[in-house]
Amino acid sequence: MVTSMLDVDKEEARQSSLLEDNGAARAEKIEADSGMNLGQQIIDALPVPSSTAPVSEPDKTELANHLTDVPSLSHELAVSDHAEHEKGAAQQVHKTNEVTDLGWHDKKQDIVSPLVGGLGNEELWLLTRRFNKQMYHVKEVSVTVPGNLDLNIADEEEFSPDKLRCNLERLYMTVGIGMLASYKHVVRLRSWRETQRTATFAAAYFVAWLLDLVMPLLATTLIALILSPWVRQVMFPPAPVALVSSDGGVQKPRAGVLGSHDSATGAPENHKGEATEAEARNFVNMIASVTLASAAGKHPQGDPHANGGVADSGPEAVINSTSNTANATITEAAPDPTALATSVANAKDVAAGDKPNAKHDKTKVPMETAVWTKMRPAMHGLADVADTWERLGNALSPTPPFPPRLYRLRLAGVLAPLLLTSLFVSSYMFVKGLTLSVGLGFFGDPILVRAYRLLNRKFPHWQKLLELRNTLLKGVPTNAQLTLTLLRIGEANKAPLPPPPRHTDDNGEPPMQPAAVTDAELRSTGAGPPLNATSAELDAAMAPTAQATRDTGAADINAGKDAHHGKKGSRLLGLFKGTAKSTVRTTLGADSVRAALGAQHARERRGVIEPAGGSMDLESGPVDFQARYEGKRGRVYITAKATIPAVAFSTDASSDPETVHPRWSIPIGDIRELKKVGGFGWKTKIVVGWSLGREMADGLEITDRTGATYKVTAIPLRDELFNRLVAMGGQKWEAW
Repeated sequence: MVTSMLDVDKEEARQSSLLEDNGAARAEKIEADSGMNLGQQIIDALPVPSSTAPVSEPDKTELANHLTDVPSLSHELAVSDHAEHEKGAAQQVHKTNEVTDLGWHDKKQDIVSPLVGGLGNEELWLLTRRFNKQMYHVKEVSVTVPGNLDLNIADEEEFSPDKLRCNLERLYMTVGIGMLASYKHVVRLRSWRETQRTATFAAAYFVAWLLDLVMPLLATTLIALILSPWVRQVMFPPAPVALVSSDGGVQKPRAGVLGSHDSATGAPENHKGEATEAEARNFVNMIASVTLASAAGKHPQGDPHANGGVADSGPEAVINSTSNTANATITEAAPDPTALATSVANAKDVAAGDKPNAKHDKTKVPMETAVWTKMRPAMHGLADVADTWERLGNALSPTPPFPPRLYRLRLAGVLAPLLLTSLFVSSYMFVKGLTLSVGLGFFGDPILVRAYRLLNRKFPHWQKLLELRNTLLKGVPTNAQLTLTLLRIGEANKAPLPPPPRHTDDNGEPPMQPAAVTDAELRSTGAGPPLNATSAELDAAMAPTAQATRDTGAADINAGKDAHHGKKGSRLLGLFKGTAKSTVRTTLGADSVRAALGAQHARERRGVIEPAGGSMDLESGPVDFQARYEGKRGRVYITAKATIPAVAFSTDASSDPETVHPRWSIPIGDIRELKKVGGFGWKTKIVVGWSLGREMADGLEITDRTGATYKVTAIPLRDELFNRLVAMGGQKWEAW
């Protein structure tokens, strides 16, 4: 919540800036909650839970139907009337009964900017793209949400291999890139290439060491870095990650050109963040490839003909059994890719003389059970790490409409006692206290266990109150929570945010040319040049080359990395693909007949695959969305003209929700659950996508508070429809 005290400070700073720049003051309205008292301001600034209801009133439930009911901080910020100079196009007053189209089908250069005040359109679309990949399934919650923000990950969230992959990619894009950037800053400092900056750091450290003030210096530095973005920029001037070598100098990016600023390879991109997203996808692919090669016992150096053999593994092996099941359905014809690695490993062991089966190997079933049992906790742990990293980033650099300084003050306030303590605690006292804590933790199990049981008996769920998202980082959003708040801003002002623009050319290939570099991406501290490199060195490193390097620097690693199928392998894979294509087409034809005869599942698969030689219709939205219900072609309509906003499906061909006759209709406030579903099973989707090379439109399952479920299929703009529905009402969501 934006507190009165922080708003006053912000207004005073803005007025001072106007006095210096223009020589005159401008009176502005100070926005604050009239009911906010000093006690509430103090509670917001302290790292204490905003509500103790989960412990004191665990059975208390509360439902909301509309955004204006403000059941959470996200809803409150969405409906707040922000200062006029801080508003974007989506925050302006739109005098319309339905919605204002801000450019849902326009090219990105034709869309008004900014859509949301304080945030560039490219940043907004980056958040939306990653939100689309992260959110599969949400359910309404009626209890108090942690940190007064909804869309937290459920403790019992559903596990799926695709969701695990998504979390691994997200971990790379957040923690991985962040740690790499930190490492590059460290090597820049240690290299002494930027002599003036490194000398300043060294002098401050050794003076503090001589005066026994190392800990106060570190605490003071941390507080300054938290409170002031300017201090961060001065102490750690920015430089593209891909441009900095491991010795702190300048290097040619691995992609052969500096086409992006925040990616590890420097690859070019059409929209901000796409290069990092592609890196994350390839990172997970390569982990899977190395794992599969390891399971298969791949050893190219020992092959008698290393360059002419047929590969034993690869994505194409998924299709091998399809040609033998032409009369079966696609789902039955598709083998299980998860069994591929095990089958290949077993074949390797058999060739070596072992007998890898359940009869001889008594560890197989117990190990499989143990590993798969721990998959959901492991996936949830990865998500928690990424959530915490995102919250810390959003606390240090808040995005409007979240408070600009509140979270930084809270973090600095926690470190202030550490600074004061470090001035009086000697190194001897510190070591004695540390070793005492270790001893109590190691040998104090009887006391700790009894205390833990007592707390659980007296205050059930007390652990929830001590979580970072409920204390130090309360009110700080993850990127998904931030995106949901931005989507709600558009819905609150009847101006749904346009989705990320699609590529305008035929193949979407980004141009192989250097990205523009300004002081915001490459800057030095002091009089020296950035990275202590000449302009010629920087230009040579950023200029494009013919292609990215494929050499890892080691012959054995190159041999293990490269895959050689040879001519025979290519012909064999081509045969598999042709057979799979024939099987898929035959089965799809039979599926059409079954749909005409009334088979439910066959009807739900109608229209899922894009037509041959055509493409999906992406010109629907933001009010009506092309879709099918029970196989019948129609549109999903979202209307906000009525007193109660609603979502409906109709087979009428009209762009006006008021003139259609709906097959069914659900008030937006009555939606209890939203779930993205596929038109085909995941194995079938792999087979169809590989053999036919066509795009598939997935579906959406909507459940209301009475338990009625409506499954809409073949929606080309499924993510855009999901985003509108999840942002329109007053529900507090939980991610499953």
